[in-house]
Amino acid sequence: MIDNKDIQVRENEGRREVFDPVRRRWVALTPEEWVRQCLILSLHNDYGYPYELMQVEGAISVNGMTRRCDIVIYNDGHPWMIVECKQPNVALTQKVCDQACRYNTVLHVPYLLLSNGRQTIAIEVDYLNNVARPMMAIPPYHKKS
Repeated sequence: MIDNKDIQVRENEGRREVFDPVRRRWVALTPEEWVRQCLILSLHNDYGYPYELMQVEGAISVNGMTRRCDIVIYNDGHPWMIVECKQPNVALTQKVCDQACRYNTVLHVPYLLLSNGRQTIAIEVDYLNNVARPMMAIPPYHKKS
């Protein structure tokens, strides 16, 4: 897992910032952002996901309203995983899963990942049987052929 020393944090004009290697810029360090950055580094270092295939806070339109996905991971040019991050004091409830599922009505990914930094839930979406199943582990990156 990620060691805190892997995350770059700085003080800038009285506010704490963290460096986002995906967006390649410093962003405000909020509790949710800390979870997102830990997850980005873990997905990259522990599971092999290239930063170049991650999109952070990408806008999508859901029922005519603009929403932002915390992280979308692409594979072979197509959305492959939606990652929904919450701050550590927010439980990963059905409501959080429903939020990721709403985003998935647009993106149609095979995997969802929910995390609050204390708990992470990986879900596989089975479109043939119209069900979502919890997984035992985060799927490692492999390039689609």
